Amino acid sequence: VEYRFRVLNLPPENLITSISAVPVSQKEEVADFQLSVDSLLEEDNDHSRPDIQVQAKRLAEKLRCDTVVSEISTGQRTVNFKINRELLTKTVLQQVIEDGSKYGLKSELFSGLPRKKIVVEFSSPNVAKKFHVGHLRSTIIGNFIANLKEALGHQVIRINYLGDWGMQFGLLGTGFQLFGYEEKLQSNPLQHLFEVYVQVNKEAADDKSVAKSAREFFQRLELGDVQALSLWQRFRDLSIEEYVRVYKRLGVYFDEYSGESFYREKSQEVLKLLESKGLLLKTIKGTAVVDLSGNGDPSSICTVMRSDGTSLYATRDLAAAIDRMDKYNFDTMIYVTDKGQKKHFQQVFQMLKIMGYDWAERCQHVPFGVVQGMKTRRGDVTFLEDVLNEIQLRMLQNMASIKTTKELKNPQETAERVGLAALIIQDFKGLLLSDYKFSWDRVFQSRGDTGVFLQYTHARLHSLEETFGCGYLNDFNTACLQEPQSVSILQHLLRFDEVLYKSSQDLQPRHIVSYLLTLSHLAAVAHKTLQIKDSPPEVAGARLHLFKAVRSVLGNGMKLLGITPVCRM
Repeated sequence: VEYRFRVLNLPPENLITSISAVPVSQKEEVADFQLSVDSLLEEDNDHSRPDIQVQAKRLAEKLRCDTVVSEISTGQRTVNFKINRELLTKTVLQQVIEDGSKYGLKSELFSGLPRKKIVVEFSSPNVAKKFHVGHLRSTIIGNFIANLKEALGHQVIRINYLGDWGMQFGLLGTGFQLFGYEEKLQSNPLQHLFEVYVQVNKEAADDKSVAKSAREFFQRLELGDVQALSLWQRFRDLSIEEYVRVYKRLGVYFDEYSGESFYREKSQEVLKLLESKGLLLKTIKGTAVVDLSGNGDPSSICTVMRSDGTSLYATRDLAAAIDRMDKYNFDTMIYVTDKGQKKHFQQVFQMLKIMGYDWAERCQHVPFGVVQGMKTRRGDVTFLEDVLNEIQLRMLQNMASIKTTKELKNPQETAERVGLAALIIQDFKGLLLSDYKFSWDRVFQSRGDTGVFLQYTHARLHSLEETFGCGYLNDFNTACLQEPQSVSILQHLLRFDEVLYKSSQDLQPRHIVSYLLTLSHLAAVAHKTLQIKDSPPEVAGARLHLFKAVRSVLGNGMKLLGITPVCRM
């Protein structure tokens, strides 16, 4: 709703940021928009606090109601506007239906936003090691950030940076020669390689000759031995094939499966560059370090080379960043990993800077907290697939015990989608940085603010449309949507762009999560009170329109979070 504040003589961009839709309150009917007088007057800083209330009153008196604004009042340091009800109804519903999946993204809040190239690195498990809960969090959070950036019109490159190099492959190569089975590798590569890895680690601890041949195998890899490399390549290819299949169940894909192995030679170039700039210091042990403080502060020392000349994780990360800049010329690169790597990334970004790469400032680490106590029936989480199977199983049991479960064409698929929604909402409800204790019971409780509730709401709204058909939808009179339940929903739909904007600013999904949960609660109340059956056609049509708009926005929000909405459950 564009309202002209000519009286204020202010540039329109100040107004866009100062006006916001009023959050819906359960208790009373509220205005639709509020103008924050504080943020308007930020330019001149000498105003005292009580003065603002006076300013708000004065401003409210200057402004006049018209065909758009039906009521003007003052709140706490705000001027509140109530919009002509029919206009509000018509504008919001039209916009939701017309904009479809772009609703909220076309807002003035995003206007003038330059299209950028954004690299997001996420998930990044280690071949042959456990896919632990940290990798799962990285996967769903990274997917959300990539979805959001893409929805805002940016070009996004999704990278999975696999742990596919290092001493573990010496152990794996040796282990496979000792305990490997070709057919097991073909049929279940992730599981078989993990079993081989566990077994060879045990052997190497007791038997010096196994440890020695593992070191030799890795040296052969580093030197480019054809046989060793071809075995390694098969481990990598088969693992990725399996990962692609499992990620597909999660609804996640990658544009590039990169890995530490790509940067073997390039990390040597990084070491040469550091040396040529006089930044490389040799230690007594023969390792090479970079002193980021310049005064020997031990907490600012970063090791970049082992005593045998091989590279480390940090060196490979430097090489990867430089390579991606060359390849993609990105505007931003976002790394999504747990907060334990915070210092590692600070050091990597700092090293890039002292190497003369100013674009280091475009690199960003999005850290997240630790999840404790996630177990499946097989014990601790070892494979992503275990988590997905567990989700599916628990959800199928839940669905079987509920009377209202409809006959479904594909109960497994529905169970998995609803279960994943439950897992994602549970994970996204708080600040990403918070640690939390995992509980399956809490994930799947049917009452309360869960992903199950969102899916249930979506399916229920979908069945309304199916039951009453779209014949009603042509017949649409805005005057029929004046009940408080309708108005609350419309006011809430009005705020969607602000919520997207908040999440786009701090990359936290929780704003969208709480918005969708509120929307679902409002829809549940409206569904009870605003009958469609036995209502006159134009009332039924208007209500169907409203519920269709709710389902559309609910579906849009869920997809951004990485959830596939279900139409039956």
